[in-house]
Amino acid sequence: MTTDTDTSKTALNAPQGDVSWMRQAFEQVQSNLAATMKLASQSISHGGVMGSVNEEHWADLFRKYLPNRYDVATGIVIDSRGNRSEQIDLVIFDRHFTPTLLDQKSHRYIPAEAVYAVFECKPTINKDYLDYAEKKAASVRAMHRTSVTIAHAGGTYEPKPHFRILAGILAPDVSWADGLGEAFERNLSADPDAMLDCGVALDRGCFDRYEGVLSIANEQGALMYFLFRLLARLQSLGTVPAIDWAAYSRIIRP
Repeated sequence: MTTDTDTSKTALNAPQGDVSWMRQAFEQVQSNLAATMKLASQSISHGGVMGSVNEEHWADLFRKYLPNRYDVATGIVIDSRGNRSEQIDLVIFDRHFTPTLLDQKSHRYIPAEAVYAVFECKPTINKDYLDYAEKKAASVRAMHRTSVTIAHAGGTYEPKPHFRILAGILAPDVSWADGLGEAFERNLSADPDAMLDCGVALDRGCFDRYEGVLSIANEQGALMYFLFRLLARLQSLGTVPAIDWAAYSRIIRP
């Protein structure tokens, strides 16, 4: 078993320009997460409990690698018109400008304006789970989002246009024999409202459609490739729009 100490020694002894030690460390992150999820599937008999445990493993991974401007939680996305999405396994949202609402322990209502991305965490990737994740994505993208001007020392910035909320699926494996191959591609929705932008199957690789075409990485260490690609995409979105709190206040006093 490779330890952090072993990886550090390898890095110190590696010649300049040698990235193999870094690649091995990234591969170990993936192997460790896969082993942790396998242990959960073998030791937890209740499907719902196992699902919640694995959601937390994914959430912990995101929290470890995402900058502090982002938060990650399970929750329901809401808007100023009283609409609610379905329960979302993992929501990546702004933690700097927009508070969550009506929190009850780990359960959160997250304003739609704060959402960057939503993910479903499943035991595998197959047609049914793809359809399920796509419906969840559509339910979030249908939310009404406000945007108001932002005051600054020299005046105001115009309301920021809304970016398209990212959506994805996370799983230990894929059910199709060819992994993220032809069968997987056939079952991906092309509907922009429901379309999944990215996903990862720990034992088979990852995919994304950030550039408008399907890109699949099957190499060992694809988990970190997925995370770096997600980070770059989140970075390109910038900050979330400024929420119109007056619109939410009208819920209390129309």
